[in-house]
Amino acid sequence: MRAAPTILHLDMDAFYASVEQASKPSLRGKAVIVGGLGPRGVVATASYEARRFGVHSAMPMAQARRLCPNGAYLIPRFRLYQAVSEIVMGLLRGLSPLVEPLSLDEAFVDLEAGGVAFDSAAARAAGERLRADIRAATGLSGSVGLAGSKMLAKVASEEAKPAGLLLIEPGTERELLAPMSVRTLPGVGPVTGQHLRRAGITAVGELAEAGEDELVRMLGRSHGVGLHRMALGLDDRPVVAERDTKSVSVEDTFDVDLHDRVRIRYEVQRLADRCVGRLRDSGHSGRTIVLKVRRYDFSTLTRSETLRGPTDDVAVVREAAARLLEPVDTTGGVRLLGVGVSGLADYTQEDLFAFALAAEGEGAGPAPAGPAPAGPAPAGPDPAGPDPAGLEPAGADGVVEGGSDGPAGALGAVGASGAGLGPVGGAGGAQVSAGTEGAVEAGPHGPAAAGETHGADGAPGSVPGEGAGVGRRWGAGSDVRHAVYGAGWVQGSGVGRVTVRFERPGSGPGRVRTFRVDDPELAPSDPLPLVGDGPAAGAG
Repeated sequence: MRAAPTILHLDMDAFYASVEQASKPSLRGKAVIVGGLGPRGVVATASYEARRFGVHSAMPMAQARRLCPNGAYLIPRFRLYQAVSEIVMGLLRGLSPLVEPLSLDEAFVDLEAGGVAFDSAAARAAGERLRADIRAATGLSGSVGLAGSKMLAKVASEEAKPAGLLLIEPGTERELLAPMSVRTLPGVGPVTGQHLRRAGITAVGELAEAGEDELVRMLGRSHGVGLHRMALGLDDRPVVAERDTKSVSVEDTFDVDLHDRVRIRYEVQRLADRCVGRLRDSGHSGRTIVLKVRRYDFSTLTRSETLRGPTDDVAVVREAAARLLEPVDTTGGVRLLGVGVSGLADYTQEDLFAFALAAEGEGAGPAPAGPAPAGPAPAGPDPAGPDPAGLEPAGADGVVEGGSDGPAGALGAVGASGAGLGPVGGAGGAQVSAGTEGAVEAGPHGPAAAGETHGADGAPGSVPGEGAGVGRRWGAGSDVRHAVYGAGWVQGSGVGRVTVRFERPGSGPGRVRTFRVDDPELAPSDPLPLVGDGPAAGAG
């Protein structure tokens, strides 16, 4: 604990939904829900207008539609969210070299390390200045918490929502925490919360009064000691700037259970390709290949195989994933598949061979060509081992529980590093797999189309085997550009038509026009910047 509130926690307000509202003037002030739009999709973020209807993150999309039937339901545009996040994180790094990103929209900052603040007044001024800078750079709002520890700073930012700032003066922690729900504390999820409730403990003050010995008896030594310290407001964890990525994974939830074994093999190969692409993008290779299979009855299997050395070879990962799939019984159907790579390194087995050959070549002439690929270790797969790629099923304490599928790792990077920022990852917002969820609803204005497919950022997909233009699909919320009317976004599509609203950030609500889905003048587009001048939209 510090003597001054110089640890800052920033949490952007309803981040994905706020980005959508900022980029789509016609949706400002309206209920916006972002997530997987298929029948098994999950809400990633809901705007505050949608939350009034009871919609919240990690809720099944079908339930959200029942609660808020007139909301605008949009697919995630992760590239845009990452671009906006980079702007925000850049502002945070301007305050201090010690910035610990938790997700795309959430981070801790050590203000003392940057020489920005050493007392309450300077810390408050830094927090207010940060909120203003974020608004100017992105047009979005963020909530700021300031305290002497990471836990209290996070509690403060939550209490400050939306668009506020709360500073907890050292010495007032216990008084502030006492009436709060035990679920406020990190590590108290649904399971632990229910366990404490059965013991008559519902508030943080009651948790502190229970005493360490009682909590150890109820929850075990590690969890009990940690919770008692947090209930007293004690937290000595430092802000850590660099957090190593532990694994990379991708997974897809299917609208309809897969029964065909050939199709299942194809999907595993496709996921392996995507996983290796993200592995290479992150500059890593890995030794352990993990396959995740969630069957029709929600039972989830994870199987892993460790190779001789790290690899980023797509053929090696494909073959390992196929081997892991072979013994898995998929007779009743498969609702989710995932492929991950863990045991990450900054080199591949082939690199080591190359280094060795080069060293030999210096003293013994030219080396033979052709490095040997990384293959499986003699021990083979480890079906009973832990899930090193972070592909555990939902249900653990602190994770969304229940019958529906959880968000599905669309950003790929899983583990300590956060959602594509060096992990969330995912702590601040659910990750959604858009690869196979396709029933697209147009929101409050347009028609709906079932069975559409789209990429992770809403670019129209195509139906395999169809000619160019014939199988185009347009995800609700995706960016497009028309040769005559300029930039716009897809409001909905169906029966061979796509409805587009032509507007831009900073403008008023734009006009709506409808085109054939194969209109040659309509094409996918990059999103316009939320602030500043982008390419001018055509006349509406």
